[in-house]
Amino acid sequence: MIDRDRLEAIVREAGRIALAGWPGDGHVLEHWEKDPGSPVCTLDLAVDEFLRRELSALLPSAGWLSEETTDSHHRTAHELVWLVDPIDGTRDFIAGRPGWAISVALVNTRRPLLGYLYAPARAREAGGEFWFAEAGKGAWRNGVRLRASQRERLPGARVPAKKLAAEDADLVLVDQPNSIALRMAMVGADEADILATLRWGFEWDIAAAGLIAREAGAEVTDAFGQPLNYNKHDPRAFGVLCTSRAIHGAAVARLADRAARFSAGPKG
Repeated sequence: MIDRDRLEAIVREAGRIALAGWPGDGHVLEHWEKDPGSPVCTLDLAVDEFLRRELSALLPSAGWLSEETTDSHHRTAHELVWLVDPIDGTRDFIAGRPGWAISVALVNTRRPLLGYLYAPARAREAGGEFWFAEAGKGAWRNGVRLRASQRERLPGARVPAKKLAAEDADLVLVDQPNSIALRMAMVGADEADILATLRWGFEWDIAAAGLIAREAGAEVTDAFGQPLNYNKHDPRAFGVLCTSRAIHGAAVARLADRAARFSAGPKG
């Protein structure tokens, strides 16, 4: 049995480490691009190192997959695996904006069992936003149980984005944190109705938030409407679609042509 109190303390401490160097509080931060368009900073690496050490000690039998650690396919031999993004939303973190979060999920046989998001730069008066979900048990933010969007029609749906494609002009823009995990969680908190991406992405970005949104009552799939699996040999999937249950089918249909076209390109 995993020590849940210790696990929560580890996630909170990871957030404290990140917040202690966050440029939004005036700190100077070293950062660079590991690949074109993919920023990383010293605190990405520091938080990753802390989480790997502490989570591996907490559950030595679990494998490890993280954005900032070189992947080893030995992890696929493990029934349990940690999926971690030490700072999801690095662009906002570097820019001193609050739209970033620590993302930690424990996957059991390709399905998330536990999911944690901690956004310490948001809701500072409450000690940050702390999101948690357990498979089959529900999802919470700062101790308040979540109930996902119940929207029944796609036109007029709230989407966390900066701009809309012409085909989506009937949707409504709402605040967009850089963290994809926080945008998914917004659907779970009934602060958005749909989140969709049409690009190749990685499991560590969506495992925790996908569980949080689903346990709150949202529908979570890839861009084609197919179930998401985790701890695959290739940890990528094309897109993520997180919506209220009632509009999911309409969203899949609307995105079908674009998903087919864009997925045919390089995985990158």
